[in-house]
Amino acid sequence: MKEFIRIASGQGFWGDLPIAPVNQAKKGPIDYLVMDYLAEVTMSIMQKQKIRNPEWGYARDFVGVVEQVLPEIRDKGIKVISNAGGVNPEACKDEILKIAREQGYKNLKVAVVDGDNILPQIDELIADGHQLNNMETGEPITTVKDHLLSANIYFGCRPIVEALKQGADVIITGRVTDTGLTLAPMIHEFGWDYEDYDKMSVGTIAGHILECGAQSSGGNFTDWEKVEDFTDIGFPIVEAYPNGEFFVTKHEGTGGLVNAMTVKEQLLYEIGDPKDYITPDVIADFTSIKVEDVAKNRVRVHGITGFKETDSYKVSASYNDGYKLSATLVYSWPDALKKAQKGAEILEKRAEALGLNLTEFHKEYIGYNGVGEKPVDNTDSVDDLDEIQMRVSVTGPDKADLNRFGMEIAPLILTGPSGVTGFAGGRPKASDVVAYWPALLAKDAVQPRVTVYEI
Repeated sequence: MKEFIRIASGQGFWGDLPIAPVNQAKKGPIDYLVMDYLAEVTMSIMQKQKIRNPEWGYARDFVGVVEQVLPEIRDKGIKVISNAGGVNPEACKDEILKIAREQGYKNLKVAVVDGDNILPQIDELIADGHQLNNMETGEPITTVKDHLLSANIYFGCRPIVEALKQGADVIITGRVTDTGLTLAPMIHEFGWDYEDYDKMSVGTIAGHILECGAQSSGGNFTDWEKVEDFTDIGFPIVEAYPNGEFFVTKHEGTGGLVNAMTVKEQLLYEIGDPKDYITPDVIADFTSIKVEDVAKNRVRVHGITGFKETDSYKVSASYNDGYKLSATLVYSWPDALKKAQKGAEILEKRAEALGLNLTEFHKEYIGYNGVGEKPVDNTDSVDDLDEIQMRVSVTGPDKADLNRFGMEIAPLILTGPSGVTGFAGGRPKASDVVAYWPALLAKDAVQPRVTVYEI
């Protein structure tokens, strides 16, 4: 057993800093590089991509990251774990193996963890009595079944542990919990028992700290002025020990900031009931966590407890719930706000005259109420406003109607109030409204798959 392991966060979301995971592998010692690419809506985006091109459906920039850190995987033994596989981890694996072969790498093992995509099995699951009721409304999934875009199980750490046991150097998963990416290496390295719920909670909370990338090392920090260097911000690293304590830090010489408050702010992110943080692996008690500064950019986390996991997996499903369209025009002084109000009024009346089926029509005036959403009060002193951006957003069931509405935006420049100074991006087009459908599914209804490929 190692004295400790260093697990580095490389991505907090699909589109995070491209250089961050490369810096984690090259700027200092780490044992594991974990990267989270998936949000709830991401799976539906990837599903659409796969429909357009069967070789897509995963975070394709992940392949470039792996290509850049192949020398560290070979020479330093760094293992890479990521849910970048999305809805097509097999295609992601194929591309990584292709690049590795072309560059002459040998003895590289790439694992695929899948089985999370239950979209093809929805009818079968329903027939077996799994209603997949919406966790918020109680409605059965049959009400949106014909409009589903994606449906994925949140697997936990166990299939990743199995892939590590089989010697995988790179592990590509579909939808697994963000926290499972970090918990798995601790179980693998320290031999923790799955029924040791305190230890399972330790790895889960460590994963929660790492899952949003630099958000726990100074990014998005309330006291942002205390962060001396955002330009070369260092991403967080968890230094974990077998006894269940760990330290949050970052590479020497990098920017950002790691202290008790940056860690605590991340701990509060998306947790719901702090005593009942439910994952497929454990229920973690966030009220048990002790956080303390022990050195510059080094925070000790300890005292963590937890409880037995539930018998259900969470299902993250999405469905098409109509269409949306947004557009903006900028009006200049004088009377910028009055002009913007009149412009929105004209658009709404023209949509009515055309008989367009719009279920919602929202008006915002950026520079006056775009953030506070306060109602427009023309008794306010608004004459000194240099400019106002009028933003209208509409929704509806008919894509053609929304696109017809989009044709009304540019003409307003010459057929409405004077002083339009900004119109960019061309004619707006309607896009899908992707709605979220959270549900639960009994764990015995589905099984993860682990497959290891080797050069």
